[in-house]
Amino acid sequence: MKLKLTLLFLLILYVCAVSAQTKYSTKSGTITFEASVPSFEEVKATNEQVSAVLNLDNGTFAALALINGFRFKVALMEEHFNENYMESATFPKATFKGTLDGFSPSSLTGNASSFILKGELTIHGNTQPLECLAQVSKTTDGVRMETSFVLNPKEFDIEIPQIVSSKIAKEVLVSVSLLLKS
Repeated sequence: MKLKLTLLFLLILYVCAVSAQTKYSTKSGTITFEASVPSFEEVKATNEQVSAVLNLDNGTFAALALINGFRFKVALMEEHFNENYMESATFPKATFKGTLDGFSPSSLTGNASSFILKGELTIHGNTQPLECLAQVSKTTDGVRMETSFVLNPKEFDIEIPQIVSSKIAKEVLVSVSLLLKS
């Protein structure tokens, strides 16, 4: 009988320890990018089907966005983006893996706290280091995380044809907004 109680206690302890790793995730995060230049048509797209996971125990973070999930106002622009620039049939996704430096669960409050997000971003088959400021806060619905950064398409071997290069910014502003839930 004592052995059964001991085994039951150890099993409960194990289950609690395994479930103590607190991971928050979403499949409906948002990434918006803009590469517009003045006096030309807006070059802006949004993807509202971004998957992401944040481990509250150690601040590790990962995200995935399907390239063909970006929506433009102009359908032809979306087609060119997928077929000519991003080659989404060959490179279907963008991924990020990294950590929030100095993150701890106790730092989560209703007010946004700033953390340096460091990791590796893979786009178009190329992986580059990325470091940016992220705002993280606790909400009634989960954990909100927001960040923005600037990318250079050349760093990811994304070719912009000469004929349209004056209509597209050399640097692309990327904004990310996530509501992660347990």
